[in-house]
Amino acid sequence: MSRKKKELPLYEAVEITDVAAEGKALVRIDDLVVFVPYVVPGDVVDLKLTRKKHRYAEAVAVRFHKRSELRAEPFCPHFGVCGGCKWQCLPYSEQLRWKQKQVMDALERIGKVELPPCRPILGSAKTQEYRNKLEFGCANKRWMTSEEIASGVTFEHPESIGFHSSGSFDKILPIEECHLMDDVNNRLRNGIRDYAYAHGLTFHDAREHSGLLRGMMIRLSNTGELMLLVQFCISSDDEERQAQALLAWLHEEFPEVTSLLWVNNQKFNDTFSDLPVHCFSGTDHIFLDMEGLRFKVGPKSFYQTNTEQAYILYKVARELAQLTGAELVYDLYTGTGTIANFVARQARQVIGIEYVPEAIEDARVNSQINGIGNTEFFAGDMKDILDRDFIERHGRPDVIITDPPRAGMHASVVDAILFAAPRRIVYVSCNPATQARDLQLLDAQYRVAAIQPVDMFPHTQHVENVVLLEQRES
Repeated sequence: MSRKKKELPLYEAVEITDVAAEGKALVRIDDLVVFVPYVVPGDVVDLKLTRKKHRYAEAVAVRFHKRSELRAEPFCPHFGVCGGCKWQCLPYSEQLRWKQKQVMDALERIGKVELPPCRPILGSAKTQEYRNKLEFGCANKRWMTSEEIASGVTFEHPESIGFHSSGSFDKILPIEECHLMDDVNNRLRNGIRDYAYAHGLTFHDAREHSGLLRGMMIRLSNTGELMLLVQFCISSDDEERQAQALLAWLHEEFPEVTSLLWVNNQKFNDTFSDLPVHCFSGTDHIFLDMEGLRFKVGPKSFYQTNTEQAYILYKVARELAQLTGAELVYDLYTGTGTIANFVARQARQVIGIEYVPEAIEDARVNSQINGIGNTEFFAGDMKDILDRDFIERHGRPDVIITDPPRAGMHASVVDAILFAAPRRIVYVSCNPATQARDLQLLDAQYRVAAIQPVDMFPHTQHVENVVLLEQRES
């Protein structure tokens, strides 16, 4: 006989007191820390626990007794269901305050190193329509809310284009309007959806691995260029004809698309980095402009998704690097060489290292396009390339700029930096927790001289942080 599932308790009239990680808020009930989404400090709610561990739990607000004076009105019709932009209910000024606190909490609690005062966080001028890249999935099953399921509602078209829903790999939440990008994203997405409905195109079935429409990616440039890539799963001549007909319709209906691309993805995942990309019309790339520099961005390129705020972030990194024109700079995790090329005019030479070979090719092209001749780029795993032989061969850097992924730097990379012994390290991070861990490893030889948080993603819990490390006196 199966064990009866234990009913989790309901807590009534609880006041939310704090903001937590992952876009959630929290409240302490006795010795239990409870994490709650879509509420803000000052809300008084009834909480229904959904998960309980020894010292913490997760809950949802099932009734509001009082709404906080801090609460802002969400602007997106999908708020609370989509799972993105979870902080819409919190005024932007409060978001910035909590993000700065999140940075300092991580540096103090995990890093445990001596810290200077934190500079005020640099907020984003745009809090809506700030992204230059969006990706949407297609599925033959739509994700339904609990209310829709309970009502027994049926849909004429169960297929959908939108965002993947948490905890369900084969369903897509249909998105009618998204405010993360210029309205062109809504016109393109909904246009493809309506065309597919009208012409009987099949949507992807992740379980059966069939269905023509698989996904789409939009990239928007500050130069006015627009890239649209459509992912298909083509398994017959008839589906090939349907795909080409859709692309021809898009070319005719949306002349603003300057780069119309497609890929045939028959893999068991949506990534296409290892697949050939075909150009239906226009160019196979777009350009983004930053301080007079032009950066070529292809469908597989990495580029910061908030163009205007990326410029602010890179200016901070350049300022903290304190370049005079005489320095040898190492740019670790250089991506497509954006930072390397951005600081090259203020340095003697810049050496960039990146894991992805295609990104390094883009970095070299970007140097060539902008007439920059003092950069050199190397492709390979950072922990394998950046060793003592590399440093002795190419010279000890005066400054290291490092912008690692969320996991931070491998211990061997930290060791190589300590061996290289640059005068200054500028550490750009999208994860203050792993940044704090790495600062502790560098603390014996380097002191933290400046801390500058930068908000790249309004209405989310994510925050970038730039730290300047200066070599301690022997």
